Amino acid sequence: MLHKVLDLLRALYARPDFWGFVSIPIVAAVVTWAHVWFAMKMVFYPVEFVGFLKPWLGWQGIVPRKAPKMAGILVDNTLAKVGTLEEVFHQMEPERIARHISDQLSAHAEEFIDELVREHGRGLIWENLPPSVRKPVYDYVRKKVPEVTEGIVKDMGANIDDLMDFRRMVIRRLGEDRALMVFVFQAVGDRELKFLVDVSFWIGLAFGVIQMLLWVVWPKRWALPVFGAALGCLTNWVALNLVFRPLNPIKIGPFTLQGVFLRRQHDVSKKFADLATEHLLSVKDIMTELLAGPRYQQTSAIIRRNVAPLVEGGFVGPALQIAFGPQGYLELKRSIVEKATLKALEPLSDPTFNRERATVISTMFAARLRAMTPAEFQSLLRPAFHEDEWILIALGAVMGFLAGLAQLLLGFN
Repeated sequence: MLHKVLDLLRALYARPDFWGFVSIPIVAAVVTWAHVWFAMKMVFYPVEFVGFLKPWLGWQGIVPRKAPKMAGILVDNTLAKVGTLEEVFHQMEPERIARHISDQLSAHAEEFIDELVREHGRGLIWENLPPSVRKPVYDYVRKKVPEVTEGIVKDMGANIDDLMDFRRMVIRRLGEDRALMVFVFQAVGDRELKFLVDVSFWIGLAFGVIQMLLWVVWPKRWALPVFGAALGCLTNWVALNLVFRPLNPIKIGPFTLQGVFLRRQHDVSKKFADLATEHLLSVKDIMTELLAGPRYQQTSAIIRRNVAPLVEGGFVGPALQIAFGPQGYLELKRSIVEKATLKALEPLSDPTFNRERATVISTMFAARLRAMTPAEFQSLLRPAFHEDEWILIALGAVMGFLAGLAQLLLGFN
């Protein structure tokens, strides 16, 4: 047996195309690794279109090019299934949000009132009022702010589905910030992306051996680039499917087969939940949408209703009417809502407060993502590859053909 193997090796070595022949698997492995690596880059980069006559002469990464559509898929297939907007807002503990805002506003009540008065051209009149008039106003506002803020936030929570469009908010956010969309997909699938590139070398090597054996039995010159194209197409298809297939675990002896992304459902759920609550569903994001989003007019009505007693009650109403006059007082009541809204947004940007609230929501999201079926869970990453997947497979075919052609010209002349 050994003698026959040695004879076969001598016969192969005696071939004039020996080096070209034995290089087939190596070239196949290297080229496969290269075109899978390049394909993964094409999925995400460039973030903005590069070229001429958009979209015909140039390229933009698949994910950023279709960011709004992918964001919609992401919301419909994942976020919308793990929690309603009402649940998210409840988990944020509205009473704590109200307290956080009111603490900041109460601490700066004097500045807020003085600044508001100056903006309406009554600063000199207000400052010339005796302290006995101004101080009760400051004290009254400071005392009433917590009650007013709590009422506003409570009413927002009760009407939140009417005050904001959760789906549109996320789609707009990711559509406007395509780099964020790329970051989310890459962070969620970091191990899978690395796996695709790493495993492609070995898949290419295995198919290269097949290609080499085919060359032995069918040494047609045109076959090398044609086989290269076919195997390049096949390797990309196999690599992509290893991430998501088999969908459900298949037990074969001591081994369990399942798509590499699906096997990491527990860890990926935590990572995606953290990303979603930090970049898409933070307290700041939701409250900014409520206070300055497309449906702000409805929120504004809630603010006006809750602020009215503050502006009109106690010493405030008479004091402001003295300072502003009847017409100026009416204008002030209209503008105070806008001013209060802007002031309320400032404490909501506090990163520590946002992290604390995000942790609570993330825990809920992660638990529900882990409870998803594999078919549902794959929707987290699958859209990044499913959209225009044929381009990535075609890229493998083109690069495989060119590699086979180069081998033919350099190794088999």
